[in-house]
Amino acid sequence: MKKSIPFNRPYLSGQEFEYIRQAKKNGMLAGNGEFTKQCQQWIESSTNCHKALLTHSCTAALEMAAILLDIGPGDEIIMPSFTFVSTANAFVLRGGVPVFIDIRRDTLNLDETLIEAAITSRTRAIVPVHYAGVACEMSSILKIAQKHGLAVVEDSAQGVMASYKGQALGSIGDLGAFSFHETKNIISGQGGALLINSSDLITRAELIWIKGTNRSQFLRGEVDKYVWQDIGSSFLPGEITAAFLWAQMEQAEQITKTRLKLWHQYHSLLKPLEENGLIELPSVPSECGQNAHMYYVLLNQKINRNMVLSSMSDAGVNAVFHYVPLHSSPAGERFGRTSGELDVTNTHSKRLIRLPLWIGISEAEQNRVVTVLESSLSQG
Repeated sequence: MKKSIPFNRPYLSGQEFEYIRQAKKNGMLAGNGEFTKQCQQWIESSTNCHKALLTHSCTAALEMAAILLDIGPGDEIIMPSFTFVSTANAFVLRGGVPVFIDIRRDTLNLDETLIEAAITSRTRAIVPVHYAGVACEMSSILKIAQKHGLAVVEDSAQGVMASYKGQALGSIGDLGAFSFHETKNIISGQGGALLINSSDLITRAELIWIKGTNRSQFLRGEVDKYVWQDIGSSFLPGEITAAFLWAQMEQAEQITKTRLKLWHQYHSLLKPLEENGLIELPSVPSECGQNAHMYYVLLNQKINRNMVLSSMSDAGVNAVFHYVPLHSSPAGERFGRTSGELDVTNTHSKRLIRLPLWIGISEAEQNRVVTVLESSLSQG
């Protein structure tokens, strides 16, 4: 029996445990030590954001963004329904109301042409989600935000090392959020970062980051003691997490290059299935520098996805579907509302399959994935 092919296999650079040992030797494991500072400097340097703060998850970064924007009860935040629950939860926790709009057929990102119709007197922010590390149409989104006086928070959980018109994702809006979850390209197990692109938000962000205190200023010698200044929580990760992450950041360019090679290999192998009308392949606009976060296909609407996934699983290939649209979930119906029809969201979410993609998957394994998919399509 052939060995099964997992959907994901976390990549190790080889230095993770050595850096963890160094963190222990440095004698500061609670967080905000040397490895934290190195990771934050790497983000600032690689994205040109004004300030980066490591967090224990991308969810935490988004929650910080909601606090920084003073989101309160009844405030509306425009976002796609086709996204992870954290995109909405971060604002719902502050009393905000997610306003779900439809996605584009090509990139599966929020449809920027539908934003203005969703704006009301209660709208406070737009949250573009860069699906699969492919950028939203940020020029249009920023123009709309400026016109209506709205903040832009980039959910760039999947967008590390990706860009739009040469500018790093996460560094384009007022705020951005990264994820370093084990399923992402650059990982720390769990982890994230808040990217601050409006300099007037930096001081308060540091307070919120460490329980609402000015401890960061205290550690820099700017004040003689630290005290409670604002609302906040324990958003920073431990130093062990930062040490692990630093080993990944050192190889970020090579990791991205390797994943792109694997992505293009799938793209080439799957072309015949698209030409035969069985699937649609991902679309990457010319202005987007993608990072090969995932490889997905959209099945012909006549094909039963559940049967295809079941058949692939039986053949030892772990392919998966993705989000259940938030607007159709119990919490989405309770806390949010929709603007317009979400036809593309409803149809595409039922057609999408994500294929195994991780550093170390062999060419033979990729060929097997495609062969099994082709065979399984006839079962659906």
